[in-house]
Amino acid sequence: MKKYLLLILLVPAFALAQVKKGTTKPVTKTAIKKVKPVKAVSKVADGFVINGNIVGLADGTTLKLLNGSTGVEELTTTTKKGKFTFEGKTTSPDFKVIGVNGQAPFITIFLDNRTVTVNAAKDALEAAEVKGSSSHDDFIAFTNATKKYEDLFMGKGRYEVNFIDEAATAVENFVKAHKESFVSPLAIYRHSQVTGDFVKQEEMYNILSEPVKASPIGAYIAQQIQMNAQAGYGKPLADFSQADSSGKEISLSSFRGKYVLVDFWASWCGPCRAENPNVVRTYEQYKDKNFTVLGVSLDRARQPWLDAIAADGLNWTNVSDLKFWSNAVAQQFGIQSIPQNFLLDPKGNLIGKNLRGAALEYKLLTLMK
Repeated sequence: MKKYLLLILLVPAFALAQVKKGTTKPVTKTAIKKVKPVKAVSKVADGFVINGNIVGLADGTTLKLLNGSTGVEELTTTTKKGKFTFEGKTTSPDFKVIGVNGQAPFITIFLDNRTVTVNAAKDALEAAEVKGSSSHDDFIAFTNATKKYEDLFMGKGRYEVNFIDEAATAVENFVKAHKESFVSPLAIYRHSQVTGDFVKQEEMYNILSEPVKASPIGAYIAQQIQMNAQAGYGKPLADFSQADSSGKEISLSSFRGKYVLVDFWASWCGPCRAENPNVVRTYEQYKDKNFTVLGVSLDRARQPWLDAIAADGLNWTNVSDLKFWSNAVAQQFGIQSIPQNFLLDPKGNLIGKNLRGAALEYKLLTLMK
């Protein structure tokens, strides 16, 4: 969708989220044992080689290597007796995913310019054994260190302050011990994802090595830091007004005295609709504790907007001028992607941005404990 940036690597628990889709079978030890490991070959100068073996794939099966940050197809190959090879070059260690015809379930690799071996079974691609990439080893180490907090990264599960503090500490410890790891920017993203603590985000980013800062995920974190600085934390968010579903003009300033989540969304935005249940749950929990939501929709037709409000149970004030990406409020705040949100304190000061899932509830817990 226009202006919506596909960042596969930033989808919560990306590899695990693919497991139950389609006809993929559960991962079993038996499936892994059937895999006959392939042998590594010598490293290609300034590039990578992926030598793989997937038990159960028919000869001539098309495999595609996709960029994990953008979803763009980078390389294509076919299998012969289950074996396959990709050769290429990555400017910086980064996520890549391999799928049959480029579709889920995926084999996920944090790839650097080395010779990598991949061994998997057709019905257990997400459990592939990946060896030869030091960045992937770091990715596995981070995954293991934070496995306990997986549900938080997926925007569900336990929202107790102490538990989220524990998860944040685990992530911080990983980053401090892996300042030169290209996985650390992902760890930093996970931290802000569940805490909404952008001050700590910048502190952790600043200790990373320069090559890691310049990596694709590192550059994404730097962009977030810059946008947060421009947003004006601790200062009043500029006032605006727009018509609600009945045609009445509603101003942001009319909500002074309450914590307000200004939520940018649209009926046609899949990620927004997927996030709405989290917002509804949080609203129901805190609506009697001086908290509310003001929805700003980037819809372009009235009926789909109203239908989505009813279907998703958005029982708060919703406004829109039905001008799509030209929505006046979206233009005022430079909204380039949705969902996005701003959290304001009772004085109208900006105290949080893009708080979704666990992060929104955690922020409100800390404010109201």
